[in-house]
Amino acid sequence: MSRFAHPAGDRHAEVLPEERPPHAPADLNTLDPTIWPRTSGRADGSITIGGVDVRDLVAEHGTPLYVVDEEDFRSRCRDYAGAFSGGEVHYAGKAFLCREVARWIMQEGLGLDVCSAGELAVALSVGFPPERITMHGNNKSFAELERAVEAGVGHIVADSFEEIARLGFLADKYGRRPQVMIRVTVGVEAHTHEFIATAHDDQKFGFSLSSGAAAEAARRILALPQLELVGLHSHIGSQITDTAGFEVAAGRLAKLLVQIKDEHDVVLPELDLGGGYGIPYVDGDVALDVKEIADSLREIVSKVAGNAGLPVPKLTVEPGRGIAGLAGVTLYEVGTIKDVEGLRTYVSVDGGMSDNLRTALYGAEYTARLASRESAAEPMLSRMVGKHCESGDIVVRDLWLPGDLAPGDLVAVAGTGAYCRSLANNYNYLPKPAVVAVKDGASRVIVRRETEDDLLRGQL
Repeated sequence: MSRFAHPAGDRHAEVLPEERPPHAPADLNTLDPTIWPRTSGRADGSITIGGVDVRDLVAEHGTPLYVVDEEDFRSRCRDYAGAFSGGEVHYAGKAFLCREVARWIMQEGLGLDVCSAGELAVALSVGFPPERITMHGNNKSFAELERAVEAGVGHIVADSFEEIARLGFLADKYGRRPQVMIRVTVGVEAHTHEFIATAHDDQKFGFSLSSGAAAEAARRILALPQLELVGLHSHIGSQITDTAGFEVAAGRLAKLLVQIKDEHDVVLPELDLGGGYGIPYVDGDVALDVKEIADSLREIVSKVAGNAGLPVPKLTVEPGRGIAGLAGVTLYEVGTIKDVEGLRTYVSVDGGMSDNLRTALYGAEYTARLASRESAAEPMLSRMVGKHCESGDIVVRDLWLPGDLAPGDLVAVAGTGAYCRSLANNYNYLPKPAVVAVKDGASRVIVRRETEDDLLRGQL
């Protein structure tokens, strides 16, 4: 009985306890266009992405498989570039970065944010213009800073006093004058998960505004003529669905801009409000309008600058998930199906927390569909789990799948383009899946599947 929908009527007062699953959708075969890639659909019952049947993708490339809709990805780059015209859009590489994605970003005219020497190496390996790269990170090593200065990256976001001293030394060594921004912890706690809220005082990032550390960082940078202080940076968290937090952050940053002007007679020309724009993962999630975000942020920055008596600084934003997230889908093959009477059905797939750690890490939610065929069977309450030796190895905690689901069926999980491949790991010695780009009816591998030889490489 637990495999099928219970005829329990509508939600009482539109409120359910957190442990209650969502209602079954009216049609288990539909693909919500706000959640699935822009080129996705169904043909002959099977899901298609970029004009390619997922059955053909799996036949050629196997499962689990990350699929990236290239046109979706590129079109969202263009959406952000157009909406923030007059400012700067830097793609946050931590969301998902590989050499081909770096080429897409470069070709679409965006900048790129990196936060390690490895991410910087990926960008430089394809000829990404270093002046369009920003180096982030809360604990940048001397070697990472040296690589960034030597390469001539456009901006380095200072996150500690140690970094300021190191940058001064490296600027002298290489005869360069790097442009530096100060990452400011503005005391805004975004309404998001504890682990992805990044601007409250009690955390590892940036210089505290309230303690005076941010103002002291400005003093130290301005005391080093080999460094050029060009602006302030703030990032208030991830999966944010409104601009209220940005308004508070911008207002507090404006006060620091005024303090720097009054104390040093220096007007900083740039303001980076970070990224963190949310995307819809499940029915009912808000699908943000990029133009509305841009218009709102421009209005906020203009207002706070005017109120502070400052010229309007150039605005920079850093979308990552907002570009990559909805372009990606993960394909799995169904393995075992276990019905726990009175509770739910456990659907095991051939991946799990090694290719999607987000559910285990911070309770992420997803939408999934039977991908290799359509079904008119009654919906069954399911939990999609992986094959790892952890009870927390969950891909989708609560979802509805057709009651005739069988081993060998393919299921697709939407919205996996950001932070899934980036967080992928080899737990239980599972090789990381391939990443395949699809466009105009063709597919190509952009990150190959790992092999057992890859897993053993480096072991003595």
